[in-house]
Amino acid sequence: MSEKWTTANIPNQRGRVAVVTGANTGLGYETAKALAERGASVVLAVRNVEKGKQAAARMSGDVTVQALDLTSLDSVRSAAAALRSRLDRIDLLINNAGVMYTPKQTTRDGFEMQFGTNHLGHFALTGLLLDLMLPAPGSRVVTVSSTGHRIRAAIHFDDLQWERSYGPAAAYGQSKLANLMFTYELQRRLVAHRTTVALAAHPGISSTELTRNAPATLRLPLTWLAPLVGQKPAMGALPTLRAATDPAALGGQYYGPGGRRELKGHPRLVASSPKSHDVAVQQRLWAVSEDLTGVKFPVGQSPRNPVSSGSRITS
Repeated sequence: MSEKWTTANIPNQRGRVAVVTGANTGLGYETAKALAERGASVVLAVRNVEKGKQAAARMSGDVTVQALDLTSLDSVRSAAAALRSRLDRIDLLINNAGVMYTPKQTTRDGFEMQFGTNHLGHFALTGLLLDLMLPAPGSRVVTVSSTGHRIRAAIHFDDLQWERSYGPAAAYGQSKLANLMFTYELQRRLVAHRTTVALAAHPGISSTELTRNAPATLRLPLTWLAPLVGQKPAMGALPTLRAATDPAALGGQYYGPGGRRELKGHPRLVASSPKSHDVAVQQRLWAVSEDLTGVKFPVGQSPRNPVSSGSRITS
């Protein structure tokens, strides 16, 4: 595979339908823009509809806007219902939106903000839209994780909502680890369907608005650090775009920047932490996520002795 993969490598996407969450700014904007330029019909699924419309106006091609607030399961269900009423199929679902290092707070449903937004909101959205994807050959679910899935990260089943104690970085790490575990478990469940696959990606360090909700003590150092060691959002979006469009990509794969420490660079296959591949924890997280969201997926249980369908790289 080329180590200099760029948007020029994206195949023609005409006739394909893509839904991108958090697409009015940053990585999501660049992802949606690139897909639209290659001919896809793109839906910007965003919390702020007016900002979504402004973003759509700056893009070329067939771009529409859908209200979606991942901090509210009611909003997730409403958005899914609206998309189901207007779309016959979805070829690409890009679970991109997220929050990072927020002060301790909860979603409208009482979930810790980072876990509720980054994982549970996308888990529910995917489950509610998946039956629009299963009939579409070559359809893909791409969930954006982070190198933060390695930092003080674990799935704290005894305190998923951080009610006893709270650390912004550890809570973020849990949510990003959950993104990967969700992807791997979803991929195993999709194998029998042979039409849809699940992949993950991470952007390295990019200069985006992701840290806007972080406490000042964390936001200011991150704001200074990103331009020095990271890259612009257009480059940060490339791993997601490669996972979404590269004909050689396989279900269960994870893409990130190819530079030193995966901070920046052109996208390539990368390794996720050994912890992210713990099948028992993945399956337990899936069951808990179904219970918390009330969303059941139109796919069966994963095999008892699972085998990855992709070329997984482990560290």
